[in-house]
Amino acid sequence: MFADYGRGMIQLVTMLKRKPGTTHEEFLDYWRNTHGPLVAGLPCARYVRRYEQHASIWPPPGSKMPEPMYDGVTIQWFESADDFYAHVMEPDQAEMMEDTKRFLDVTALHWTICEAPVVVIGDGAATLPG
Repeated sequence: MFADYGRGMIQLVTMLKRKPGTTHEEFLDYWRNTHGPLVAGLPCARYVRRYEQHASIWPPPGSKMPEPMYDGVTIQWFESADDFYAHVMEPDQAEMMEDTKRFLDVTALHWTICEAPVVVIGDGAATLPG
């Protein structure tokens, strides 16, 4: 179905914005304590090799720094694009999407599917030419 990326696992990276009328703290509580466990318990989770929740860091009260555009990022790891496709075709996706609407602004979701990363700095960094 999808091209063979030949570089190992792929990731679904999604930028999350809380539902209007909720605070960042309310978003975090629901995301971590309700949505995450729900997602982990659904049958479609069998295709997910890793599910990460990355919360945005909010500036301290009174700071002149602007708030982040997004409240968090999820990264879901899949063995292949075909596994991702099978995951989204599972009937229990409807349950997950209904829950998503409870705490996210679904009109503001932004996502992409990425191939395995090229490490530039850190453990496993590739040697760059030049």
